[in-house]
Amino acid sequence: MAKKTLSLLTLLLVTVGAAHAQKVIPLYSGPAPGSEDWSHKEKEYYSNMFRTEVVTNVVDPTLTVFEPAEPNGTSVIVLPGGGFHALSINSEGIDVAKWLNEKGITAFVLKYRLVPTGEDGVRDMMQKNATPDVLERDMKAILPMAVADATVAIQYVRGHAAEYNLKTNRIGVMGFSAGGTVTVAVGMNYTKETRPDFLAPIYAFLGEMDELGSQEVPKNAPPMFLTAASNDQLGLAPHSVNLYSKWIAAKKPAELHLYAKGGHGFGMKIQNLPTDQWIERFGEFLVVQRLVPAEK
Repeated sequence: MAKKTLSLLTLLLVTVGAAHAQKVIPLYSGPAPGSEDWSHKEKEYYSNMFRTEVVTNVVDPTLTVFEPAEPNGTSVIVLPGGGFHALSINSEGIDVAKWLNEKGITAFVLKYRLVPTGEDGVRDMMQKNATPDVLERDMKAILPMAVADATVAIQYVRGHAAEYNLKTNRIGVMGFSAGGTVTVAVGMNYTKETRPDFLAPIYAFLGEMDELGSQEVPKNAPPMFLTAASNDQLGLAPHSVNLYSKWIAAKKPAELHLYAKGGHGFGMKIQNLPTDQWIERFGEFLVVQRLVPAEK
């Protein structure tokens, strides 16, 4: 009887583990174009500086798929931030995907290519603050690759929509900080096949947008949701205000939430501040834009 119970318990644990396993999709069939000679290794670790789990040295971009129990046809490609040197993979990635799943939204967390670093990519980035020209050079060099990865991600999701029970006209992109930079880039430079259907730049950094081609709001620009904190340590709140103003001036749908406190990188962190609820406002935005059905 004990052996039978143990076997049933083992089977249960295996089944539960399989149910929570996520599908990981390589974006390219071979080395990513433009970085074919890279040899460094991707690394995931807890960053004491960021106080969260991070991923660094992404060489082979991937999409990790988070599927809801009952998909409503809407999907979001999620781009964590980290100054193009790291990805805040939990608070700005996995935790976001889990919330989206609760709302019936299919999430794809994108690991896009990053600036090559040493053992601690976050520390390397912080040290570059002493030489801003080096930091800017490295960010500008990686930016086109990150944008290319996000563009391919949109193509993948749209091309495999039927496989995931998705609507091809309800594919959004949400990015945090540096991921927000990439989000805005793909939202201003796209083709029919790569157009996002909605955008959510979260405390986006837009200082490098001059490197990304057109700065004009497209004639068929998608709806945009923005949020940031006024006390952002990097001073990025005006970036969101300026982008919102451009979208409104072009008579395109946009919604902006600015919080007095929250700092930079609040993501899905619980700080007992109004910023803890920003993603609820995003959910309301999706309902207003008829991108998801209203909850019954």
